[in-house]
Amino acid sequence: MAPSTPTDPLTREVVELIGTVVSRYHEEYEQAAAQHSLTGAQARVLSLLALEPMPMRRIAVSLRCEPSNITGIVDRLEGRGLVERRPDPADRRVKLAAPTEEGRATARRLRDALDFAREPLAGLSVAERTLLRDLLRRMLGDALD
Repeated sequence: MAPSTPTDPLTREVVELIGTVVSRYHEEYEQAAAQHSLTGAQARVLSLLALEPMPMRRIAVSLRCEPSNITGIVDRLEGRGLVERRPDPADRRVKLAAPTEEGRATARRLRDALDFAREPLAGLSVAERTLLRDLLRRMLGDALD
């Protein structure tokens, strides 16, 4: 095992701040999901599907979890009328999970409820928000692909 490299105080502070932001985001996300009688996982799946319908396997890859977990989540969302399964027009053997109209509306309300960063971000100029976005993208590198 390689010896650990000491981290400079600035890097340590940045890592702690990122951790705090992530923690606050997850906390608020869980609260917003609960207001719609959803679990955090159900809300994440619904939000992802609101962007575009997709097969279960792709949802699992996007959310970094097992496809069998996604099947159960989609089953529960479908039971609530928020998601439906439909054949993929490109390959009718594949089923896509897609939000219903109510599912899209719920995903929109959920997204609108996530405002912990909205005010602080509004205090930044467009140039500052663009720089922050670009730096975060650069930190994530290939993880965005």
